[in-house]
Amino acid sequence: MLETSARLLRLLSLFQARRYWSGAELSERLEVTARTLRRDVDKLRSLGYPVNAAAGTGGGYQLGAGTTLPPLLLDNDEAVAVAVGLRTAASGTVSGIEEASVRALAKLQQVLPTRLRRRVAALESFIEPLANTGPTVDAETLTAIAGACRDYEKLRFNYQSREGTASIREVEPHRLVHTGRRWYLAAWDSDREDWRTFRVDRIEAGLATGARFRPRKAPDNDFAAYVARSVSYAPYPVQAEIVLQASVARAAERVAPAVGTLEAIDEGTCMLRMGANSLDHLAIYLVLTGFDFKVREPVELRERIRWLAERFSRATLS
Repeated sequence: MLETSARLLRLLSLFQARRYWSGAELSERLEVTARTLRRDVDKLRSLGYPVNAAAGTGGGYQLGAGTTLPPLLLDNDEAVAVAVGLRTAASGTVSGIEEASVRALAKLQQVLPTRLRRRVAALESFIEPLANTGPTVDAETLTAIAGACRDYEKLRFNYQSREGTASIREVEPHRLVHTGRRWYLAAWDSDREDWRTFRVDRIEAGLATGARFRPRKAPDNDFAAYVARSVSYAPYPVQAEIVLQASVARAAERVAPAVGTLEAIDEGTCMLRMGANSLDHLAIYLVLTGFDFKVREPVELRERIRWLAERFSRATLS
């Protein structure tokens, strides 16, 4: 059994990782009796952590929002600064930390007192970042979805497809993925009984249903790869497989995740899978990458490139 201080830190870490835990689950994780667990919970409460007890068979606990900020080694001003910084990072202005920023913000929002939330909102009202080339996503929406992913809680929301069709969706949210310009939710669609990818900026009036679900295995064990395929390949009428004469690392500098997926063939070549609305769009994009390439499929793309090459050649004749 862990020492009391180490056990309390472990218990707090569990509360912050997931919203609700049954008493039996916590006792098993900490390898303690139900009586010892109750004492540990009382000690956290005495330190200022708002641990709420749930009634029912076996009981349960969750870390709630308190009237004062728990002792997280942050004073109020520091907590506000961290919240504002995380929201800014979540908007995509700091590359590579967007997803981690949303997860951290979800944890902080869970215990941030109302008066400090108002201070954060006031600061945000007077902060104007330079225009973003991608669509705007509300940080509150992101943190709400991140919380539902963390707590395995179903969501119901209005969604507008790329064609403009509105629908009501009920999903099991699993992961938020940021492509560099847009946020996507990877979720199991309960009505369609299949995985779906949703652009977060098209989600409206998202509501947690209160119903919980068992987490599912990611498609091909990789949510990021699934989202990349869903947004860069699957939706388009024209799809292609291209061998690029470049390593995956070099190709990734030119090919964004939202444009196509890359897979190494060897040290000097890689496979690009991408889609577009027309053969011309594919051909022009491939030329502009600056890499030599070979079209594996479709055959129609090879023919279109030959036709375009002939036109360009004639244009250079005096």
